Amino acid sequence: MLFLFTDFGLDGPYVGQIHTVLAGAVPGLPVIDLMHDAPVHDPRASAFLLAALTPHMPERCICLAVVDPGVGGDRPPVIVEADGRRFVGPGNGLFEIVRRRANSATVRFIDWRPRRLSSSFHGRDLFAPVAAMLARGEEPPTHDGEDRCGASWPDDLPEAIYIDRFGNVMTGIRASTVAPEAIIGAGSARIRQAATFSDVPRGDAFWYENSLGLVEIAVNTGNAARALSLTPGAAVRILT
Repeated sequence: MLFLFTDFGLDGPYVGQIHTVLAGAVPGLPVIDLMHDAPVHDPRASAFLLAALTPHMPERCICLAVVDPGVGGDRPPVIVEADGRRFVGPGNGLFEIVRRRANSATVRFIDWRPRRLSSSFHGRDLFAPVAAMLARGEEPPTHDGEDRCGASWPDDLPEAIYIDRFGNVMTGIRASTVAPEAIIGAGSARIRQAATFSDVPRGDAFWYENSLGLVEIAVNTGNAARALSLTPGAAVRILT
């Protein structure tokens, strides 16, 4: 099984071209569109989101992940193996949190290159073929390397990393690291915890542990991002 995690969006040809390469290389391979609206041009925020999604992937799966503002530059293409799952994509910190939270992890730099490699779409031309090789049980040429991009990033990111279509604001903080009685500061608001939406009056803001185990800020039947003037990258603070 292969999962796709990108910031490509569903508009335009990009996701379709990835699927085309995979379908041609490994007919019948189950390909799951895990997410195509990852934080745009932001490997750091995407790294925390990908790490939160990883435990829900089956072991021995492959994840093709591309959030790659440096495409065509000097960032290396990598294969990361973390607790039996294999991740293919750019070595720009995107896999740093996955690797950090794994019991065991290795990094390999990809030496294989296609005959034709566009300067702007390595997802299609490089990463998708390599993911297909792994799915066929083949090992592309690689070498050892130390990819420490993102090594200085915190273990939990106190920022808004994703806003869903309801206006709920997902942070990069694991809820398990925050006391239930803690107050979260976001903008000028001071937000208390609740277990779920129905525990607070309509229109009230609260924070809760979302289904990925992250601290999320919401407004019951409202749009938290709009009500609290929060955008991706906005700082959040644990006040108590």
